[in-house]
Amino acid sequence: MALSIPTKTVDLTDNVDMDAVPGIHPALDTPHLRALVHPERLLWSAAELRTLTTTVATLFRSELTEITRFASDYRWWSRLALNDGVELWLLTWLPGQGTEPHDHGGASGSFTVVRGDLHEEYRYPRRAIRAATRRTGTAIGFGAGRAHEVRNRGTVEAASVHAYSPPLVPTREYASLADIPDEIPPLPAGSVRIRDRERG
Repeated sequence: MALSIPTKTVDLTDNVDMDAVPGIHPALDTPHLRALVHPERLLWSAAELRTLTTTVATLFRSELTEITRFASDYRWWSRLALNDGVELWLLTWLPGQGTEPHDHGGASGSFTVVRGDLHEEYRYPRRAIRAATRRTGTAIGFGAGRAHEVRNRGTVEAASVHAYSPPLVPTREYASLADIPDEIPPLPAGSVRIRDRERG
């Protein structure tokens, strides 16, 4: 059995600021969102993450629209919430923008499309590569051990809300989804003391 080596590990803790305080994006900092991110819950299931991204995409639609930005030379993102159990992000996608094939280092995840359509190809170890178009309002939750790539193949802008638990686990990129190993080992989670990585 050949072991596949990921092409790159992406660590969201690269820009650690030990004085930063985790919390909520100022545009969404309400008692309702603070309750939704359950600071006492240290590990979220894929179903719980899916409920979170769907709820945030629905209840905070106008706030998300206000903070949404698009950039032609990179995919824009902003952290919406971070605590010991979960991280929540807003990502935007111009036509043609997408990710490389990657896993989430052992974290469970979810995303809900807020605007536009996103094409996702995904694979679990030892299974076939599958594909789906995620339209506005569509949500998907997934457990650890899943690799995927996401791309805006449409002609209009797209945006999506993402959540991961445990938070701040680095991702691993692959040359293709065919290269993921038979087992995807977990990577260590980072500290929740991270500077907001909003771009734009």
